[in-house]
Amino acid sequence: METASDDYGAFMEKFTLPPNSVPDLPLNSLTFAIKEIFDVEGYVTGFGNPDWARTHPVATSTAPTVLALLGAGATCVGKTVMDEMAYSINGENIHYGTPRNPCSADRVPGGSSSGSAVAVGAKLVDFSLGTDTGGSVRVPASYCGIFGFRPSHGAIPVSGVIPMAQSFDTVGWFARDPMILSKVGGVILQLPEVAPVRPSCFIIAKDCFQLSFIPYDVVTQTVVKAVEKLYGGDVLKQEILGDYVKTNVPSLKHFMSKENTDQIFNIPSLSALSSAMRLLQRYEFKNNHGEWITAVQPDLGPGISERVSDALRTTGENIDTCYSVKRELHDALAALLGDFGVLMIPTVPGPPPKLQTNTSELEIFRARAFSLLSIAGVSGFCQVSIPLGMYNNLPLSISLVARHGADKFLLHLVESLYASIKE
Repeated sequence: METASDDYGAFMEKFTLPPNSVPDLPLNSLTFAIKEIFDVEGYVTGFGNPDWARTHPVATSTAPTVLALLGAGATCVGKTVMDEMAYSINGENIHYGTPRNPCSADRVPGGSSSGSAVAVGAKLVDFSLGTDTGGSVRVPASYCGIFGFRPSHGAIPVSGVIPMAQSFDTVGWFARDPMILSKVGGVILQLPEVAPVRPSCFIIAKDCFQLSFIPYDVVTQTVVKAVEKLYGGDVLKQEILGDYVKTNVPSLKHFMSKENTDQIFNIPSLSALSSAMRLLQRYEFKNNHGEWITAVQPDLGPGISERVSDALRTTGENIDTCYSVKRELHDALAALLGDFGVLMIPTVPGPPPKLQTNTSELEIFRARAFSLLSIAGVSGFCQVSIPLGMYNNLPLSISLVARHGADKFLLHLVESLYASIKE
């Protein structure tokens, strides 16, 4: 087994899973890597932690998503490093090392699908698979300057993938090129080919951009120009998303707190949304892995250890309300966007933090990040993170969110939009 010190530290283990060799398959000649959360027959699925790997048997079958990609002509070249038990958006792993951010070596790569993002960003593979529960594809995609797609919740089977929190778990993927992003989506979403559809509106969530440390115009300017060029200025609209969510998601009042309301540059309703998401995530994580953690007492890194301890203390209180928030947000955003509307938000609040930043220093950044990430996470809508080049020598991105089930529409849209951005 090769160590994680090779190839930007992206890989846990290298091997070759040969593709279907029929000519004219959509992914012929492309290579990919997979997060160490996917089962591959004959290999232990390590879940980012050596104690997990030590106490679990070799997988007896390969995850269907991986088989679909092999069947479409792609070659799998190995498994990638991930954050322990998928419980971080940072990308640092105390046991296996931190994959090196190809955009900026002194910054975190983002997690928990860190190695998968780095493998694509460093041009070691054409695309890769990750998972996104709270942001684990969208965040590393942004930090590594590549495309990352979180599909509609439930659109891709999660069998053969270790669960983190089922209400939010999705199989996502990374690519450097929007055409490859779209081709991979065509294979694993298993949806029929459809003609591209003109978006009905681009709603800029103006308050969400106040959560960003990067000036509003810097983030939005190139995308707005591309939208105007392709579809005309009349499709662009603005919305104070926090107010809309507060009005249309009544169950959120259970998660509104003085702390949520008092913080500077904070959107109270989205902070509440984040609180609901993280509570349900802790509850489901405990149900999935609490017994194993209690029995094995695994060695967990800083940050992960505290989050896991919090999860183990979680009770069923307010969990039914979390499910109500999910339903209400889904319906509210469906009404806002319609069939072919798009919501424009920052993927993350700013550039990737420096390696080994103090946890307390990261708290404001994490709070803002989860306010943004919870929009698609709680609603179950699809989201794509689009790279916009560099700003102050650090990667810059923007995200588009579309209704549940509009994954193909969003993939087509990204291809058109990115071509226009690059002109």
